[in-house]
Amino acid sequence: MTRNEFDLIRDYFARQPVKRRDVALGIGDDCALVEVPEGCQLVVTTDTLVEGTHFLPTASASDVAHKALASNLSDLAAMGAMPAWCSLALTLPEPDDAWVAGFCQGFAALAEHFQVQLIGGDTTRGPKSITITLHGHVPKGQALTRAGAKPGDWIFVTGTLGESQAGLDYILGKTVVDKARATTLINRHYRAQPRVTAGQALRGIASAAIDISDGLHADLTHILTASGVGAKVDVAQLPLSEALLADQASDEQAQKLALTSGEEYELCFTVPELHRGTLDTALKHSGVSVQCIGQITGNHRLELVADNQPLDWVLSGWAHFKEPHRDGS
Repeated sequence: MTRNEFDLIRDYFARQPVKRRDVALGIGDDCALVEVPEGCQLVVTTDTLVEGTHFLPTASASDVAHKALASNLSDLAAMGAMPAWCSLALTLPEPDDAWVAGFCQGFAALAEHFQVQLIGGDTTRGPKSITITLHGHVPKGQALTRAGAKPGDWIFVTGTLGESQAGLDYILGKTVVDKARATTLINRHYRAQPRVTAGQALRGIASAAIDISDGLHADLTHILTASGVGAKVDVAQLPLSEALLADQASDEQAQKLALTSGEEYELCFTVPELHRGTLDTALKHSGVSVQCIGQITGNHRLELVADNQPLDWVLSGWAHFKEPHRDGS
């Protein structure tokens, strides 16, 4: 018997561990019905992952699902929002029960962790791709945005940076590292942990925020453009893991990777001096480290410094599988 989209929906997507009370009508009708909490604003984001561009055909379905949902969760984290509901558009060359089963396993694990309910979507035939629209909510007037950074604000990032690109380089056969480090780096590329709790804790403290999906250098520039300011970043303060440092030829190479590695799904945010003292307390229960890497200026450009001396590094941006990859310069 030929499998169709209704079989996939019934057998896999209609069964899920998360059943939210604010979902009045979920999968199975033309639209879903949800209830937004009183006094909150709806937050919506959409991301698409395409095979060959955002993930390789050899990637496990579970890893692909995690990455697809994590990229959306990271967007909500950057806004300080609470994730709640999502829809999924899945395009496959043909029905593939084994792949869909693995996809649902990876998707359900991350969705359950953040209490996200799948409320609808679509399945269709074509080149393999995944589009997720994630909805959440944030108290009215409290959403974090890219605009709002002021001269004198301090620049922070969560976690460590650079491992996602290092993991991708290993996957593509560009580098050879020992097995233990390779596993760590690959997991950072495919299974990054979105900083949802940290984002919510930053409401009322951060003046601007963004998630690091295109690389710190590019994403911090988005904040500077939206806020009409500049920044000075000390590359010696960039948070680098032991796994990354062990994999790179020099500290400078690791620092450049930290500035350009995309799909990290860490947060970059700015904090006024007035709130700097409350940052550690606010993030105490988020389970994530933070590092101050520089300060916002009024000169409308991003300056990189080391030992307070300017650097003239030329950095290329994040590249997916089909795009030209940077040479590390």
